[in-house]
Amino acid sequence: MSAAPGRSQASSHRSPQGEGTSVSAAPGRSQASSHRSPQGEGTSVRRLSIVVPVLDEAGTLAARLQALAPLRARGAELLVVDGGSGDGTRDIAQAHADRVLRAPRGRATQLNAGARAATGEVLLFLHADTQLPPEADRLIGAAIASDHVWGRFDVRIEGRHALLPMVAALMNLRSRWSGIATGDQALFVRRRVFESLGGFAPLPLMEDIDLSRRLKRIGPPACLREPVTTSGRRWDRNGFWRTVGLMWRLRAAFALGADAHALAQRYGYTARAPAAVAILAKAPVPGLAKTRLVPALGAAGAARTQRAFALRTIDTARAAGTGPVTLWCAPDAGHRFFRALRRSHGADTVDQPGGDLGQRMATAMRTHFERAPHTPLLIVGTDCPVLTVDHLQQAADVLQTQDAVLIPAEDGGYVLIGLRRALPEVFDGVEWSTPQVLAQTQARLRAAGASWQELPTLWDVDEPADWARWQEMQALRQH
Repeated sequence: MSAAPGRSQASSHRSPQGEGTSVSAAPGRSQASSHRSPQGEGTSVRRLSIVVPVLDEAGTLAARLQALAPLRARGAELLVVDGGSGDGTRDIAQAHADRVLRAPRGRATQLNAGARAATGEVLLFLHADTQLPPEADRLIGAAIASDHVWGRFDVRIEGRHALLPMVAALMNLRSRWSGIATGDQALFVRRRVFESLGGFAPLPLMEDIDLSRRLKRIGPPACLREPVTTSGRRWDRNGFWRTVGLMWRLRAAFALGADAHALAQRYGYTARAPAAVAILAKAPVPGLAKTRLVPALGAAGAARTQRAFALRTIDTARAAGTGPVTLWCAPDAGHRFFRALRRSHGADTVDQPGGDLGQRMATAMRTHFERAPHTPLLIVGTDCPVLTVDHLQQAADVLQTQDAVLIPAEDGGYVLIGLRRALPEVFDGVEWSTPQVLAQTQARLRAAGASWQELPTLWDVDEPADWARWQEMQALRQH
């Protein structure tokens, strides 16, 4: 580890572009809402990308995807992101989508994976059990042309209970009043805005509410009255009143600051192995960041590399979806780089304390376990760009049965340490930045009577030779 590491009406005002506006350049008609975002730009967008997360949807998926064929014929891109289905869902999707991707299970993780692979200027996030109106692309095009950067549709719920229309009406009314959209309402957003916000937060539940809150700070949503139709299967399966009560309790608890992972368990979601992530990150200051790369890249180039690696690590931690991510910031959280991350990503930032690397990691460990004694912790720096979502998830899995987990580094250190409980002794008396770091850490774990497991070895980018290796790897991936 490094030292720091048809036709629709949304409200009373008509789009200034009138007819002929479409995301995929097809003609159509729509009226967008009366509010416009100050971020708006242009009168058309080049392409709509529809992202559909799926998990064991083989029974109904073919019909749902076939309904999107007219939009694809008008230029929309359809990406299906599978979270590990075991029922033939992926094979069905291959026949009806432009791309079928794999991603770790979790709606936020799957949606983010689809967004990264999408080529469209506007992203539409569509649940697998939700059907769009026939002219959805044209309606979205008109909304975007009227200077909105995001929006959603009204919803209609298809199910057995006679009161489901009332539930849908209340959902639509609440959304108009609050400016918050749910995933059932088929949220759409300009790609550049979505990326600037860091995508969906790595939450197992309420990821749509969280994103809506952040989008709302940029501008109000376009509330399209033409409804999408979503399945009422959870009301039919779990009971109408029970489902309504549970959903309202969960929303209220989340609004009052309850942890989304705890709420997910109450909702019946089987989450992946949980683990919070602490990232020790250094601000990209020329002359202070990645100094060993300065001979190859110059001070400014080394700082740009530090910035890129830090952003990459944050994105990886969020995409892993194991739990909350905290940035431990050097020199402090007030640096403009970290302030920008708070604004754009909603990142939790904390000042790194003084002392050597061990003391800083020990502080991150102690702070975490004082707040969340039953949630494991993963600690990483930002010098290992080959660290992936799978590595973090595997480390979290290990901590279900072991006291600690390590990912060794080729230079004799480690790129990740994970702990199921506080073990301050593992950071004491270690000769940091030497080839003895891993061996000394193993000895301290052994002396503490702790169990641990090591995952395959990775490597940091610290020296010019490491940088050349990283560049070669990137070039191979592009070809």
